[in-house]
Amino acid sequence: MTRKSTRAALGVLMVAATTAPVLAQVRDGGRPEGRYDMSRAPWLRPGYRLEGVGVPVLFPELRNTRRGIAFVMPNFDANGDGRISPREADDANREFARIAGPRRDRFDWDAYGRDPRGYRGGGTTVVETTTTWDRGAMRNYGFRQTPRGATLTLQEDVLFRTDSDVLRPGAIEKLRPLARYLRGNPGVRVAIDGFTDSRGTDAHNQDLSERRAASVRQAFDDMDVVRARFSVVGHGERDPVATNATPAGMRLNRRVEVTLLGQRADRF
Repeated sequence: MTRKSTRAALGVLMVAATTAPVLAQVRDGGRPEGRYDMSRAPWLRPGYRLEGVGVPVLFPELRNTRRGIAFVMPNFDANGDGRISPREADDANREFARIAGPRRDRFDWDAYGRDPRGYRGGGTTVVETTTTWDRGAMRNYGFRQTPRGATLTLQEDVLFRTDSDVLRPGAIEKLRPLARYLRGNPGVRVAIDGFTDSRGTDAHNQDLSERRAASVRQAFDDMDVVRARFSVVGHGERDPVATNATPAGMRLNRRVEVTLLGQRADRF
């Protein structure tokens, strides 16, 4: 092969590498296409760290565990530079969400690694049972004391897109420390209250506030906090905490409040 044809062939390979979202699906050894290479050094070496501006974009399950790193680097470092870009991180997140199913925090890495037919997601899960809670993380919620108990406020833009009851991808991570506290304190009951601003009809705002409060309860249920511990109420546009005459005020009114009933805010 001439030098010119060698360069051309390499160019084709590089184009393929930068356009394909998954690079190293395993096709040999009798394993089906669609499985991912998680065995290549140095990704499994203790102390190995991910690098690149896309790392913060990765799901915690991928960036904070050795097996997550081993899933990302051999398969999604498209240009082979040892660094993860935001686009590569998005590709890794999307594929991990597909194979892990809706409860990716319980993904069974061991089952994925030993199942010769390929993990299908949703069938084998690891229930999160961690009950050790982080006092610093709870303090960061900024609980305030109310007559009902310790209350925290979660603004709409933290949890939802405008006029939607679907939780943003980062909302679960925001709620996870509170879920761990609740698993560790099974006697604490919780009130979840949804509120909107005054835009839209009364009926629309009431429905939206109820659906948003229910979505937050569902998130805790998905993290193994028994749903019977929660009371869920939507208030619509009632009980504003600021004026609805300005965008800033309306933003404050679009919120979900979570109250640990009978608990002291200064405990955290």
